[in-house]
Amino acid sequence: MSGQAAINLAGSSDAPRVAPAALAAFVKRAFEAAGLPSADAEIAAGLMVEADLRGSDTHGVIRLPLYLRRLKAGGINARPHIHIVEERPATALVDGDNGMGHLVMRFAAMTAIEKAKAAGVAWVGARMSNHAGPAALYAMMPLAHDMIGIYLAVGSNNHLPPWGSTENLLGTNPIAIAIPAQDEAPVVLDMAPTVAAFGKVRLKMQRGEELPAGWMIGRDGKPLTDPKRAEQGLLLPIGDYKGYGLSLMVGLLAGALNQAAFGRDVVDFVKEQGKATNTGHAIVALSVDAFAPAALFKRQVDAAVRVMRGAERLPGVERIWLPGEQSHRKRQDRTKNGIPVPKPLRESLDAAARELAIAPLG
Repeated sequence: MSGQAAINLAGSSDAPRVAPAALAAFVKRAFEAAGLPSADAEIAAGLMVEADLRGSDTHGVIRLPLYLRRLKAGGINARPHIHIVEERPATALVDGDNGMGHLVMRFAAMTAIEKAKAAGVAWVGARMSNHAGPAALYAMMPLAHDMIGIYLAVGSNNHLPPWGSTENLLGTNPIAIAIPAQDEAPVVLDMAPTVAAFGKVRLKMQRGEELPAGWMIGRDGKPLTDPKRAEQGLLLPIGDYKGYGLSLMVGLLAGALNQAAFGRDVVDFVKEQGKATNTGHAIVALSVDAFAPAALFKRQVDAAVRVMRGAERLPGVERIWLPGEQSHRKRQDRTKNGIPVPKPLRESLDAAARELAIAPLG
């Protein structure tokens, strides 16, 4: 636990930094060159850079080359008709028409927020979507309206077997919950039901670094730490069978309920870049005012945060962190000092710029 005492605000302390606006402008140019309308390109770029600002380096701009390949291969529709196909006062089902996941989920989140203003709470599901970056992006959207946000999604590939199985039928199906505060940072939980998200495994694979024990097992049930064998491995769930159960429930709510892909129907968005993934998501917006005055509740959240932070600590623990607090601090640092762009990422972005015949990242 002593490792929680200090955080690396940069994420990649030795990497050169780039101003968020410059990074967003580059991503927008790339998406425009790949066929996205300018307004959509700007929205997607802004959300991807926001992911990097919060330290979600495995789910932000690092994914741009993959998204571009999927757009080129026809796996993502560059000009989708995102629309509501089923609707009631407090619910809606959105069809993303195979558009960029960021665009589909922003549309779904805005729909949930508007419905919650009238109904107090709204649940909006989405189908025919794509990978949308980190879950926290969408759970946090209701915060600006004094609402609690809850987000669920089906992972974009399967790396988790049912408990006791060797067949990967579930993804690192994320869940995020964002709760507003008054003076403190909002409390934001963003987690997968696996010990590690596969994006972190893939990063280890790219770097040739050994996987930490406890992340994966082989099909023989033994620990797997060799990055060269990771694609054949099985991710381990948090809490053993409890993590499997959580992934299953998230998949049913975000996938099956929305007629989106689930189980054997999930398409690996990395390996099958020309195929639609029919990714499913769900977003819940809950108006605090439906239960208590928002200012009162947010002061109570502040008080709870301070109680947790002030709790007695184990030896060697310098600070107790709240969910989302480290991401909040990273965002403050990176907004001021720039987003780290390590050499491998810079090289992949430069390669994308050459292929698209656009100006490279400045």
